[in-house]
Amino acid sequence: MRNTWCGTSRTLTVLLVASGMAFAQVEHQSRTLLVNGRSGQAAIIQENGRAYVDLEALAQIANGSLSFNANRIVLTLPPSPVSTPISVDSPNPAENSGLSRDFMKAGIEEIALIREWGSPVGYAIQNGYSITEEWVARYREQAAHGLRMASVAASTNADRNALQLLTTEFEGVRDWSNKLVEARRSMDTAKYSMSANALRDDPQSQKLIACWRFLASMLGSGSFQDDSSCH
Repeated sequence: MRNTWCGTSRTLTVLLVASGMAFAQVEHQSRTLLVNGRSGQAAIIQENGRAYVDLEALAQIANGSLSFNANRIVLTLPPSPVSTPISVDSPNPAENSGLSRDFMKAGIEEIALIREWGSPVGYAIQNGYSITEEWVARYREQAAHGLRMASVAASTNADRNALQLLTTEFEGVRDWSNKLVEARRSMDTAKYSMSANALRDDPQSQKLIACWRFLASMLGSGSFQDDSSCH
């Protein structure tokens, strides 16, 4: 009861004290008083910048009770309901970070398809094997289908945020793959076969590998996280 009264008294102070104004004389007015979401008419006395309200009217408006006991006046007000504002700009933190089970499954499958796409292309280029657009397209289409499945499975804010990272990785591998196919067509792949790590040490390849590893870890954890390698 003491904590409720302290909280209520602070509320009443805000409601009843008119700040920044000075009055030279006492004024009697009838005003609408709002207490804990309930409103009603109450007699207000304003004097020297302060507002005073009739206790009986206050108790009636707030659906409380007023009693007199010897030299004590007991005003009991029901606690105001606790509510949490809902904002589309500030979604629930749990919803914002937790990945749905269906999306996790689809996302992990998409990560596997992206690897099945990138690894053969990189291996062929590094070893000087001939590759064609048609051959690469089969892997690309499988990964594109996996990305569509992940998009369908995305149902929470966390899913949609993770989907953006997956999409960025897909697009990055697509651009990287197209670049290698074009380099093979123009006979400009010698630089990638000079050493076993030449292709892996390429900055674009390193970024894609870092994002792939991050996504695999993030999807396995069940919580959305972000990483600069996927941007």
